[in-house]
Amino acid sequence: MRFNAAAAFALVMMALTPAAASADVTLFYGTTNSPGHPNVRGFAAGMSLLIVGFEFEYGNTSEDLTVSQPSLRTISGNVSAQTVGIPAVQLYLTTGAGMYTERLGEDEENAFALNTGGGIKLSIKGPLRLRVDYRIFSLQGDPQRSTVQRVYAGLNLKF
Repeated sequence: MRFNAAAAFALVMMALTPAAASADVTLFYGTTNSPGHPNVRGFAAGMSLLIVGFEFEYGNTSEDLTVSQPSLRTISGNVSAQTVGIPAVQLYLTTGAGMYTERLGEDEENAFALNTGGGIKLSIKGPLRLRVDYRIFSLQGDPQRSTVQRVYAGLNLKF
């Protein structure tokens, strides 16, 4: 009886002990599927609790009036599910919500945005990793394009 109580207490304590958390930041550069394939630049900062992660992300695509390509600025909060236990490789799926601003000349649209996607983080050396990410953005309101796809690569620092 005494052993069962000690074992139960140990299991409860293990369940209540927080999992090791990690954080990371990414600077990225990529492209979208919009006309002219404009470049997108941005950054992300996140934290992971074993399998589940949370992230803040900012991306900015420049306006190009020659091909009627609006600028697109996105700000989102995301949640992700990621692999663990695979040395040097972390795969993830992510989804999130936020706001966007789209501007073409004098026209501007500000509204809600949803995103979903996934990617991979590959260890380079120490805490430095390469991150490759693909996202589909669903822009609400009245944007020039309601669906925007984005792919990027970036340097990721894990700490």
